Amino acid sequence: MDVAGTVALSRQSGLDREMRVIANNLANMSTTGYRREGVVFSESVKTAQGEADSISMSSLNTRYSDVAPGAMRSTGGALDLAIDGEGFFQVEGPTGARLTRAGAFMKDANGQMINAAGEFLLDGGGAPILLPPGSIDVEISADGTVTAGGDPVAQLGLFVAAEGASFEREDGVRFRSDQPFEPAPDARIMQGQLEDANVSAVGEMTRMIEVQRAYEFSQALQEREDERQRAVVRTLGQAPQ
Repeated sequence: MDVAGTVALSRQSGLDREMRVIANNLANMSTTGYRREGVVFSESVKTAQGEADSISMSSLNTRYSDVAPGAMRSTGGALDLAIDGEGFFQVEGPTGARLTRAGAFMKDANGQMINAAGEFLLDGGGAPILLPPGSIDVEISADGTVTAGGDPVAQLGLFVAAEGASFEREDGVRFRSDQPFEPAPDARIMQGQLEDANVSAVGEMTRMIEVQRAYEFSQALQEREDERQRAVVRTLGQAPQ
């Protein structure tokens, strides 16, 4: 493939991947606690073999999660929780401990607080939170104190990734790390509320249009380059022998 075609194709490949990220953000606008995902393009410059000129190509190798808070939505549910400030709930399932901002919890048959995926909500010490059988009037204060019928039963923990540790996106609402999580002392719990996805429909649609136009421009560039090469071949073929 010629240089112009290679450069254009590298750009189109990155734009195609970005379009998928945008579509996924839009599809999760109604997902509680979803964190918007973005991408970062990088440029690589290489000198063409045997030539003094260089070739500049773009690639999409980096994705990031937007940790900006989403809008709070009041539900009135005793086990619906949101976080004010930096911090995450710690949940644990078959794959290990994870951080999440999705705070829609329920009580299972054993009285343990779980999410829709069946993962246990953990307290400040990393143990599942257990509500007493037949517990009523469950209250969860801003500092995480869980009371049932006026009696304290647990201390809910809020966490962040440790300094220097990895913070990897597992899906739209869960994150993992290669080190134990650390407490988030400045975060507060808001009972009876849920945090919506931090996705702006207008922003994502605007970016989708921009990506689509950039893709079409790159496609047009390839078509013009192809036509130029065809014209050169035709001209050479008509040249006197």
